[in-house]
Amino acid sequence: MNGAWAAGHVVPFAVWVAVILALQAWESVGEVPRAAYPWSYALKSVACAALFLGLRPWRVYPALRLRHVPLALVAGLAVALLWILPETPWVGRVAPGFQLFYHRWLILMPGTLPGYFNPDLSPPLPPGHLALAFSPEQAGWPLTLLKLAGSAAVIAVIEEFFFRGFFYRWLRQGAFWSVPLRAFDMQAFWTVAAVFALEHDRWAAGLLAGVVYGWLAVRTGDVWTAALAHGVTNLALGVYVIVSRQYGFW
Repeated sequence: MNGAWAAGHVVPFAVWVAVILALQAWESVGEVPRAAYPWSYALKSVACAALFLGLRPWRVYPALRLRHVPLALVAGLAVALLWILPETPWVGRVAPGFQLFYHRWLILMPGTLPGYFNPDLSPPLPPGHLALAFSPEQAGWPLTLLKLAGSAAVIAVIEEFFFRGFFYRWLRQGAFWSVPLRAFDMQAFWTVAAVFALEHDRWAAGLLAGVVYGWLAVRTGDVWTAALAHGVTNLALGVYVIVSRQYGFW
């Protein structure tokens, strides 16, 4: 039982990361067809959703408490806003120095400008940028919408079950299932937030998100509240990407 419960928290996320690493390994030995990126995202979304549903890690948690939904919605939208705002054309106009600093130092790798950011072109992406592979013009609407659905309904959930449901409590005690989610531990909290941040190229925004989702999980004792907030963030970000054509976020 305990091993299967741990697997439900870990395996879907591990498979997701494995697909990313496989693509990076492919890139290191040869050119990856552009279509491989949206297709691999769609396939890993379906595969990881199936694993999550099959392993059912939620079965020992209470259902999402309705009284936590407003807090999750507000937190998720706030994180999305703070994720997007530093890279908006508006900030580029009113605070170009800050925007340049943000891109140079608060996005991996610090000290260099990310490939999708060109101050002479911003906000449009440089022609031929890889992120445009997810646009409906290149991927087609079905794959673009699968990207949106996968980011909001799949990776957001499996990340929260891994980071907040498993990793945070496992750092406290190997028998993680015996650690109440409400039991706050400063070292474990910030370790998880830091690892979560480094999983994202926008590490500063990722750190902020990790702190918010972690606080929600500990504050409510409900991993579903954190998962809902994360899903709202990713959905809002994805809608913004499609509407504004800022595919650099993807």
